[in-house]
Amino acid sequence: MSILASLFSIMFFPAGVSLILSGMLYEWADRKLVARFQNRIGPRWFQPLADTIKLISKEEIQPQGVIDLLFHGLPIVALTGALTAALYTPILGFAPIYSFQGDLIVTLYLLSLLTMCTGLAGWNGSSRFSLIGATRSLTQLFAYEAPFLLALLGPAMAAGTWVIKDISAYAGTHWMIISQPVGFVIALIGLMGKLELPPFDAPEAETEIVAGALTEYSGRGLALFHIGKSVELVVAISLVTAFYLGGIGNPLIFLLKTLIILLFMAILQSMLTRLRIDQTVGMWWRFGALLALLQILVIVLLKGWLS
Repeated sequence: MSILASLFSIMFFPAGVSLILSGMLYEWADRKLVARFQNRIGPRWFQPLADTIKLISKEEIQPQGVIDLLFHGLPIVALTGALTAALYTPILGFAPIYSFQGDLIVTLYLLSLLTMCTGLAGWNGSSRFSLIGATRSLTQLFAYEAPFLLALLGPAMAAGTWVIKDISAYAGTHWMIISQPVGFVIALIGLMGKLELPPFDAPEAETEIVAGALTEYSGRGLALFHIGKSVELVVAISLVTAFYLGGIGNPLIFLLKTLIILLFMAILQSMLTRLRIDQTVGMWWRFGALLALLQILVIVLLKGWLS
């Protein structure tokens, strides 16, 4: 009986196999939508899973001169951070498994681990492409992390709490996309920048620097990085949906809301061309963070006036 319970937990626990499979399905939906917008067929539904299985089954080649602990440990830490963040997030419209005061800040830091591990992985490599990709990844992290954090702090300040579960409950009766539309746009663009999706994919531009910071990774390590990115996509979209699109509730309706956000992201990926790293960083750091701070100032003034 205990074995069955353990298997059930592995399959359906939010940080288990079901979350990883959900990330692969979201990745497939994103790739399929972008392909259709570009008049291509796109991958079949099982393609992300097939790619992952193929990578795991292949030999993992370790370059000379790298630190063994970092080379093998960074992919694990990156995936662990994304899976741990899912414990405090309303995945697929269900209430978070764990909750504590300030879990929003902890979750946002956990979501940053993937980019930081990617940057360290590139720095640990011996390829010039890895080093350039690492520099771009860490530079873009600083540019997009602050606006994304500030965009999610807006609903938290409106709800008067830093607990994700309580913010989602408050958002269930207050559609933040109506009262804080600027924050929603900033969160959406910041999410694309965090995940290095086009047009913010300068850190892994294949036409310039091969695969960026992960150029020297193969096999299991590369698979873990890809899985971590897919999981982070699910977690981050769930956060934005719960905060700005009516909180959590019916899982099917919540899933539909997340797919609508994914649709908008796919449209932006198809419409815009890749930005240079200086355009990606400089423009957004100046205007994104400033707009988010102005929105928070308005929230503080309104709360003080209404009280």
